[in-house]
Amino acid sequence: MTVRRVYSDPVESDGVTVIEVATVSGGGGLGTGSDKDGGEGSGGGFGLGAKPVGVYVIKNGRLTWRPAVDVNRLATLVGIVAVTALLVGARIATADGGRRP
Repeated sequence: MTVRRVYSDPVESDGVTVIEVATVSGGGGLGTGSDKDGGEGSGGGFGLGAKPVGVYVIKNGRLTWRPAVDVNRLATLVGIVAVTALLVGARIATADGGRRP
């Protein structure tokens, strides 16, 4: 894992430079073992993941940060809030016993 995996090469067009930024994570593991019959085994693995975080934009000598929006995460959060509101509303309605002032 290197810094080149986190920051892209700068891209310039019409006087605007854009540098993409990502988070990169990874992990690995190894293991060995044996069973009661004397069999032995070993194994290992490695995983690497990357997710866009945003871009640096350089325009007219000014640097600005534009965060990436994870639409899937945002939609999930909105859905969870909506379902929770419906459940709480239903609970309040049934706790009230249907009485209206």
